[in-house]
Amino acid sequence: MKKQTLNVTGMTCASCAKTVEKSVSKVEGVHSANVNFATEKLAVEYDENKTSIEKIQEAVQKAGYSAEEEQSDTIREVNIPISGMTCASCAKAIEKSIGKLPGIEEVSVNFATEKAKVIYDSSKTRISELKDAIAKAGYKALEIEAEEQVDKEKERREKEMKSLWVKFLVSSIFTVPLLYIAMGHLLGLKLPEAIMPEINPLNFGVIQLILSIPVVIAGYKFYTVGFSRLIKREPNMDSLIAMGTSAAFLYGIYAIYQIINGNIAYAGDLYFETAGVIITLILLGKYLEAVTKGKTSEAIKKLMGLAPKTAVVIHDGKEMTIPIEEVEVGDILLVKPGEKIPVDGEVIEGRTSVDESMLTGESIPVEKNVGSKVIGASINKNGTIQFKATKVGKDTALAQIIKLVEDAQGSKAPIAKMADVISGYFVPVVIAIAVIAGLAWYLSGMSVIFSLTIFIAVLVIACPCALGLATPTAIMVGTGKGAEHGVLIKGGEALETAHKIQTIVFDKTGTITEGKPKVTDIIAANGFDENELLKLSASAERGSEHPLGEAIVNNAKEKNMDFLNVEHFEAIPGHGIEVRIQGKDILLGNKKLMNDRNIEITLQKESDKLAEEGKTPMFIALDNKLAGIIAVADVMKESSKRAIEVLHKMGIEVAMITGDNRRTAEAIAKQVGIDRVLAEVLPEDKANEVKKLQEEGKKVAMVGDGINDAPALAQADIGIAIGSGTDVAMESADIVLMRSDLMDVPTALQLSKRTIRNIKQNLFWAFAYNTAGIPVAAGLLHLFGGPLLNPMIAAGAMAFSSVSVLTNALRLKRFKPLH
Repeated sequence: MKKQTLNVTGMTCASCAKTVEKSVSKVEGVHSANVNFATEKLAVEYDENKTSIEKIQEAVQKAGYSAEEEQSDTIREVNIPISGMTCASCAKAIEKSIGKLPGIEEVSVNFATEKAKVIYDSSKTRISELKDAIAKAGYKALEIEAEEQVDKEKERREKEMKSLWVKFLVSSIFTVPLLYIAMGHLLGLKLPEAIMPEINPLNFGVIQLILSIPVVIAGYKFYTVGFSRLIKREPNMDSLIAMGTSAAFLYGIYAIYQIINGNIAYAGDLYFETAGVIITLILLGKYLEAVTKGKTSEAIKKLMGLAPKTAVVIHDGKEMTIPIEEVEVGDILLVKPGEKIPVDGEVIEGRTSVDESMLTGESIPVEKNVGSKVIGASINKNGTIQFKATKVGKDTALAQIIKLVEDAQGSKAPIAKMADVISGYFVPVVIAIAVIAGLAWYLSGMSVIFSLTIFIAVLVIACPCALGLATPTAIMVGTGKGAEHGVLIKGGEALETAHKIQTIVFDKTGTITEGKPKVTDIIAANGFDENELLKLSASAERGSEHPLGEAIVNNAKEKNMDFLNVEHFEAIPGHGIEVRIQGKDILLGNKKLMNDRNIEITLQKESDKLAEEGKTPMFIALDNKLAGIIAVADVMKESSKRAIEVLHKMGIEVAMITGDNRRTAEAIAKQVGIDRVLAEVLPEDKANEVKKLQEEGKKVAMVGDGINDAPALAQADIGIAIGSGTDVAMESADIVLMRSDLMDVPTALQLSKRTIRNIKQNLFWAFAYNTAGIPVAAGLLHLFGGPLLNPMIAAGAMAFSSVSVLTNALRLKRFKPLH
């Protein structure tokens, strides 16, 4: 199965999106088709053996829209200045030489400007190869001016906004005088005698017709799309507008015909201004919609803007500035203080501190030495470093995050699918209601004018564009806001499920705790000194590979202690070690080891207390006499206790899963306020434990480091991977937390709650507006002596409904976690 994203143009409402989905789903070999109306993208999964992207594009065209493949981000454009050309045939020779390279899309050499414009696939050809091709043709390539790839998506959106604004301006210029002429005399405003309805009714009608024609032309798309959808029996929002305004416009022409025949009473009801105002207001609504749609995807633009445009590569001992796209795995790069790190890599020379807050949200700069990993787009603070590129292009952490956010923004939440189904039936039902209501009033003895007013008002007020925008815009803003806080939500479904979570299961090691054991207590006995104990123990453990021993060695290093030479070393499996230092026999290990060697344990109370606190006591004996205890523990992360308190306030049960023995696990759980302990669980059984909780009827989230917890993350209703987003974590989890901070777990749940609340508000207002608006437009209030809904007011309300839904979604931008 292959996944592809296509940009779809020509959609105007949710029912258009439904039509495209339906049409593409019918293509043989298409597994799934998902259209996001807000992003105007079609995500399609299909079998390459049964169909092709061309057939899918044909299906979109048959539905009345057009689809283009997303521009590959490996396609680049460069202008290479060339010296040594003497005539036009030189230019031809260079074109030929470059054209032979793989991945060349287009090459054109301008002899007058002495530049070669090359569009090429950077995954197949490098700039250095373009330069070599020029040199082979006998010319010299000078310093390159790398041009940014044109953002087709941005360009298209800006073009659409500009077009809508121009159309709105044109229609406004003609609609304002049209409205003045049609309605002004009713409000006591003066009209020139030549077009006064009482004196010159024909002129009065013709001038309105002339003014309304440019307005209809400005809104021509409503008619071309609307009527074509109507003919195909798949009406959409445009069909409603086209039918309503056409009815008004055609009735106006019929009224002029009657005036010519002497029926001057028709001058009182021409209806041209209704068509004009409806088109103008809807064009304004569409323009505002396009502007606000652009704002919803700002998070992606921010992320994309983080990446530097160039990199300094060390080649043959020389520093060379090249475009970022040209960096390859294995290149040695130089970064000076204050510069951005261009790609992911590993430090090979120098030391510095790096601000990684743009990716992790962690404000404290991270120290980097030889062997440290660096992330592309993070900022080098104070030292000069050289590093080897390990990940470039699409593989960098930033590129992966951008891809993740893009996919999430294009996805649908289950709640959105319900809105899609409703909007698919909505338009035909509205047309039926409009026809029935108009006919009913006419048959009840009302005039044609009255019935027409009802017919147009129902059609115009019921446009379902607000429905189509209600969910995708909120998801786009919500996932974008999450990315700003270092919380990557992988899709609409995860966003929706997260707010239903009742139980959260935390893995202990590396999630609640640091995952790195540290020395917590040193208790000396029988006249020994604490520092002396640490020095002897650390010297003894230098030869050991045990994590507890490593913690003791690290503690001594932190205190800048000198290590003593070990004369003899022996590991005793499951017990500890036996060593000789400066002629003294030293035993270091557990209680079992002391008992085996008949050493009296005088610190039993202290040992038990340490064990109750979840620490591991290690006994030290010198020449068969107890010298003291060194306690080692995997310490709590600072944020663990606070995060669990916040989750409790949110009414969520918190469980901890660990392979530790129950006593140690209970001690840790007590420290941080865990409700439920799942102890002595083997890594392969974690998923089963999650399943057991789900069998209790609970919605369960699992929080782990995403590597050994992958099966449990996949089993949970929501898998949350904590850490800097490893490949395994991104694959198996629904939410990835870029910082190793548990406070981001409540942040993710709060964001989910806020987004789903926003979606529900949007859907409520979109449905409420349409369901309340239709009966009013159909004349329900008039039945009880109330007013009739003017189609112009209906058009204004319809335009306002879409903008209000979008504005409500943009309120999510103000989201701040409540900690």
